[in-house]
Amino acid sequence: MQKQSIFFPGKIFLVSLAHLLLTVPSLSQVRFSLASDVALQHNLKKQQRFWAIGHTTNIIYHLSKKDGVYGSFVYFSNGKFTNRLTAVAKSPATIPQQINYRSDVRMWLKQFSLGWKKYLVGTADANADGDWNLYTGAGFGVVFGRVVNQLSVSPDTTLYAIPVRGGNANFKRLTLDLSLGVEFPIGTDVYLYSEGRCWIPTTDYPSKHILVNENAPLVAMLGIGIRVLF
Repeated sequence: MQKQSIFFPGKIFLVSLAHLLLTVPSLSQVRFSLASDVALQHNLKKQQRFWAIGHTTNIIYHLSKKDGVYGSFVYFSNGKFTNRLTAVAKSPATIPQQINYRSDVRMWLKQFSLGWKKYLVGTADANADGDWNLYTGAGFGVVFGRVVNQLSVSPDTTLYAIPVRGGNANFKRLTLDLSLGVEFPIGTDVYLYSEGRCWIPTTDYPSKHILVNENAPLVAMLGIGIRVLF
């Protein structure tokens, strides 16, 4: 049952995308773009806030001047954050009754995403002087994450209730991906763009024992890069 809840939204999107591609009148006229940017990432979740730098690669198939489908891959440097926690004794006879400790966490994220791109202002092939484009995007992605948590002390789990434990974990999460961007032509079929993106988790976080907030990650990104139209 859990499997269906995780992959059902993605299946709907892929079926719809396949249907659209099969009904496009002439794929021989479809143009595509390659885009690459450097992105600054910020995790918005309380007690998990960090900054990281990453690199994004996109391929966009332009089904028309206004609409297209994209595939993207992005990876980021490790984000670091610290939480101060308290382990509480399970028995009144245990001394001390509380142990304060620090949790130092590193988190790495990478993601693969498929989605739809729509030009709200301008077109994918606008090249005239003074032209500018405004576009939006929406899709589904899979985040691949790794967490390493080191504790300043390691309280005995048989004597204390520990809110967060030390250790390593890998995880995967399905996300809803939203984006908004602006771009300007800087040459024939070459565009400078800036894009804001957000990943919204749609599935449960599977490694609850090593993070304070299990709903990780909820991240926003700002990227600046180049798109080349072929």
